[in-house]
Parts: sequence; structure tokens; C-alpha cells
Amino acid sequence: MPQAKVKLVVTGDDFGYCERRNQGIVDCFRSGGISNVSLLVNAVSAEHAAELAKRNHIPIGLHANLSEGLPVSQDLKGSTLLNKDGFFHGKMGFREVLQSGQLKMSEVEAELRAQVNRFCELVGHMPYHMDGHQHVHILPEVREVFAQVLSDFGISYTRVPIEPGLKFCTFLPPHLRDFNAQVEKDALESIEVFHRHGIRWPDVYLGLSTMGKNMSVSNLKRALGFTLEATLDDRVTSPLIQSSDATTDSYCPVTAELMVHPGYPSQPHQGGCGEGPDDFSQSADRLHELNTLKDPLVLNYYRQQGIHLCAFKDF
Repeated sequence: MPQAKVKLVVTGDDFGYCERRNQGIVDCFRSGGISNVSLLVNAVSAEHAAELAKRNHIPIGLHANLSEGLPVSQDLKGSTLLNKDGFFHGKMGFREVLQSGQLKMSEVEAELRAQVNRFCELVGHMPYHMDGHQHVHILPEVREVFAQVLSDFGISYTRVPIEPGLKFCTFLPPHLRDFNAQVEKDALESIEVFHRHGIRWPDVYLGLSTMGKNMSVSNLKRALGFTLEATLDDRVTSPLIQSSDATTDSYCPVTAELMVHPGYPSQPHQGGCGEGPDDFSQSADRLHELNTLKDPLVLNYYRQQGIHLCAFKDF
């Protein structure tokens, strides 16, 4: 096999959301479209997902969830993490409560630790990596707690969603561009925190501009082009490959993560994290991503460009 120019982790998020989503993710893995998964341990089909991962030898990490559904911790009754019905506040609701100063970081820490422990119960080992559902792990205050939990459990890798070329993606709708800009701002401000705790991440992140309908063979090639053009000089934000590793007589491929959400669409009233499936999971976009990721044109492009799919455990 020729030398890799890029070691690419293609992570299927939301594993465990429902059995149809799980099966789609597994089919995508078997077809070579993804190389890694991120598990929602509070999702209704988390046990089903964990069994599929074991059976198919799928590298797996934890998709820490503080924004959707029910908590894992049993000690959060009346918690600031939960609304009056006992559910998390939602993608934007979580951010609003955090911004109001009403969120207790001790409760965030308790829930994150409970989710790591639940992951170990389900899977049988520590997560190979840990990121945040809806990017909650990089939010102010939360990132400090998140990094400490990773450090305490010895989880080495996370996700820092700063995507090269994202500001030029004018095809994205304005509300999504605004949300993505805030995600990148939060991610930039997380770098110092993750550095301080010895947390690592790939050199390049992709996925904000290639979700759902925006995923296509041509758009994936556009995004991956930034990875292929990356050099050691571009790796200023990531400690995954230390400078001492990059000597003049040794070649270090660029490392990258592509975040994706393939699957078969959820059926109404089936799946979710305790409140039923959301529109995102029921959308035909999930199947569109699945079909695009396993398209022979994409898989051949990887081979032609020296892009080797791998998992965080391979670093």
C-alpha cells in the first residue's frame, strides 16, 4: 500500500439513536464509508449499538450529550441541566441557560462522568475518543469541566471543530453560517484549555459544511482538498503530532476527522434519547449521507489521493 498522505477518521455520530440509524451506520462502516463511530449512551438504542460495534469490530468513542433527552446520572433531580419535565434543555436551550449563568458546572461534571461510566458498562472499555453532541463540549465553562473529565479518565482524543474554508461556504443558509461561526469561535477558545490538560485532536477537522443535503461527492472533494494541502506549518492548533515527531528524515501524514451523520431515517415515535426522534434523525438527509459516503467515486478518490481511513485508536 502506498504511503498515506492523510490519515482520515470518518466518524459516524449519534450511534445508538435508534435501531435504523444504528444499522445504517454499520452498513456504512462495512462499505468502507466510515471508520469510526461516536456513541450516545443516553439514547434508546445504545445497547443495540454497543452490541453491533462489538460484533463488527467498529472503533468507538463517546458522544457526550448534555442537550437532548434524559440524563444518565441518577442524582440530577431538580438539576439546572434539566427542564421542568426532566429533560435536557435542547441544543439552543442549553446554550441559553449556560449564558444566563444558571448552569451548575458540578452537575455538568457529574453527568459527564456518569456517561463515561455508562459507556464502559455498554462497550467494555474506555472510549477511544470523546466529543460533544451538538458541540456542547467546547462551550465556555463546559470545556474546562470536559477537559478535566477526559484527563481524569485518561481519554486522550477529542474534536475541535474548526473547519478550513468554512467562511467561503456561501451556499450554507444564513442561520447555519451564524451557528457555525459561533462553533468555530468556541472551538478556538477551547484550544488552550485542551492543551493544558494534554488532550489531543487531529490536524484538520471537516464536517460543518458537508452535512445532510450539502454532502456530495464534489463538496467532499472540496473539503478534503484543504486536508491534502495542509502542511506541518498548518498544524499550529493541534498537538496530535508533536513537533518532535516531525524530523527531516521522517514523514508524518496529515491527520483529519470528517464528522458525518449517516443512517436509515428514524421512524416516527421510534428512537431518540427519551423524547422521541427529532426532525434531523427522521430526515432523508441521513440516507443521502449514507449513500454518498459509500459512493465508489468517494472511495476511489481516497485511494487516488493517498487518503487512508483509520480511527482514533490508530493514532
